Amino acid sequence: MSNTPNELFYTQSHEWVRIEDDGSVTVGISEHAQALLGDMVFIELPEIDSELDVGQDCAVIESVKAASDIYSPVAGTVIAINEALEDAPETINSDAYGEGWIFKLQPASLSDVRELMSAEEYSALITEDED
Repeated sequence: MSNTPNELFYTQSHEWVRIEDDGSVTVGISEHAQALLGDMVFIELPEIDSELDVGQDCAVIESVKAASDIYSPVAGTVIAINEALEDAPETINSDAYGEGWIFKLQPASLSDVRELMSAEEYSALITEDED
């Protein structure tokens, strides 16, 4: 069973969102997603200052198994990217919820976040996928 931290919000496409103290949000992919993809070998990060809509593809990760788009879970402006992943994309495999974060957004509205799945709802989704 995958680790699914309760303080995060999740999407059906396996991104996670953490609301930071300053009102920004940090985005990454779930432990479940990285396990399905396998060893990460490359990442294409979004551009800083990019304006993103909910569900817009904004990054690409490649693993030994497949390439996968990353979608913005909320609308907003990219304010930071995890440049360390360019040299060490495998960090996503070893620490999906910590050092493996992908980008940070200043959300247009935090109400977008509240429409995402809770950890409990996401756990139910991935349990269904495993059945």
